[in-house]
Amino acid sequence: MAPSTAVSTSGDTDKQIFIGKGEQQAWLTLALGNRHGLVTGATGTGKTVSLQVMAEGFARAGVPVFASDIKGDLSGIAEVGEGKDFILQRAKEMGLSFQPDQFSTIFWDVFGEQGHPVRATVSEMGPLLLARLLDLNDVQEGVLNVAFRVADQNGLTLLDMKDLRSLLDAIVPKAAKKDEFDPLAEIRASASSFGNVSKATVGTIQRQLLVLENQGGEKFFGEPALELKDFIRTDRDGRGMVNILVADKLMASPRLYATFLLWLLSELFEELPEVGDLPKPKLVFFFDEAHLLFNDAPKALMDKIEQVVRLIRSKGVGVYFVTQNPIDVPDRVLAQLGNRVQHALRAFTPRDQKAVAAAAETFRANPKLDTAKAITELGKGEALVSFLEGNGTPSIVERVMIRPPVARIGPITPEERKAIINASPVKGKYDTAVDSESAYEMLQKRIAGTAATPAEAGTADGASGGGFLGTLGGIVGSIFGTGTRRGRLTTGQVIARSVTRTVTNKVVGSIVANVGKQIGGSLGSTIGREIVRGTLGGIMKR
Repeated sequence: MAPSTAVSTSGDTDKQIFIGKGEQQAWLTLALGNRHGLVTGATGTGKTVSLQVMAEGFARAGVPVFASDIKGDLSGIAEVGEGKDFILQRAKEMGLSFQPDQFSTIFWDVFGEQGHPVRATVSEMGPLLLARLLDLNDVQEGVLNVAFRVADQNGLTLLDMKDLRSLLDAIVPKAAKKDEFDPLAEIRASASSFGNVSKATVGTIQRQLLVLENQGGEKFFGEPALELKDFIRTDRDGRGMVNILVADKLMASPRLYATFLLWLLSELFEELPEVGDLPKPKLVFFFDEAHLLFNDAPKALMDKIEQVVRLIRSKGVGVYFVTQNPIDVPDRVLAQLGNRVQHALRAFTPRDQKAVAAAAETFRANPKLDTAKAITELGKGEALVSFLEGNGTPSIVERVMIRPPVARIGPITPEERKAIINASPVKGKYDTAVDSESAYEMLQKRIAGTAATPAEAGTADGASGGGFLGTLGGIVGSIFGTGTRRGRLTTGQVIARSVTRTVTNKVVGSIVANVGKQIGGSLGSTIGREIVRGTLGGIMKR
């Protein structure tokens, strides 16, 4: 297919990204970039290079990119490419004038070691995703839901792991002794109103939390929490920023990796406004090792993953799954992925043969090409590609050589990474954790007898309290609505989250931090904290 406008030295046009060349040139149309995609192939066949070529093309067109980097190879996109002989030769064969380039990059790391820390609050993660993260059964997940509901009713803000631990301890039934005062009696009664909460079940959840902590998962929970607008940035030249999640260590905990990316994807779905069809996406999201998302996922979760993938394109977000076999992706999700890049597969086992047949059947047939045979014969850097055309239908599958990236191929050095982090536009915003007053501190005060109960503070039955701050929460709730639309944030809920994050991100000092937490707590309980805490978790309650 011929490009719609003149080709630059990069090969791209203002409407298309040049991906590769065979008998025909392969172009990815920017306006259809939010129709999602799939990059598959066996290890060592060139998936990462294809991902980098696509990421470079989107960034060059002004589209911000998010990608997980499993092996560190993608980090080279931040440094100037090297004109090695094989790169120059391939560029020449494709009619390109190779121009080394680099792209503005922000590195993120859940553990805060090779990039800026990425955090979410426990409330935002929600009970559904936490249950998946902790591998809980139905009974244990039910108790976790009870804990979150009790937190809502008692104005207990859940930010980090110690908040959740202390809350779980607080809802365990306690045998009453004559004339003994229990400062947490109201909380225990609130929990028991939803059914039996056994000490054994809570103990199991606590042990699973310990396993997660031992894996380093506690670093993911807390504040300052991630603001998604920091993913959607352009640099001074108008190019999209490339956000790279450093995931080599995170992959040691596959469930944490998959749950984190699923949470991130659902946050984008919840927070971004509807935009319809745009000339180019607002953000492109590359999900490497995508099979981890679907492994052992219950049907209810699969339904919602499909829903997010299907509907998020209307928010201007393109999602590209990267995995070895196309059969790793369920058919109902696969049907949403219009742009395909298929590298070589090896048909050594019955499962491999099934994967080859499945991959061949998903392409629009080319009468000049035996698709199934070609998949097993592709060399390194070659791929079968089919991208959506102007009317939204897949193009005929073509065998092409993927164009060379213009940035570096391979990892950067620790010194180069450090320099990039130090020059980052978000430097200092997330690097220092903030421990604001939340459920742990509130419960400790109750035990010490220094905190008022919800009834004494005027917050019984969900009514707002806390003096002026409680009044403020009530005003916002009355203006924007206090009803909870499950799965969606109301305007008031967005304001509640924004107020909480703004305070904790920008204000230093325990006194002001406490004020910020009071604001978040009052607004959260008034406006509907259960949706503020969990994007996909909220969706699951529909």
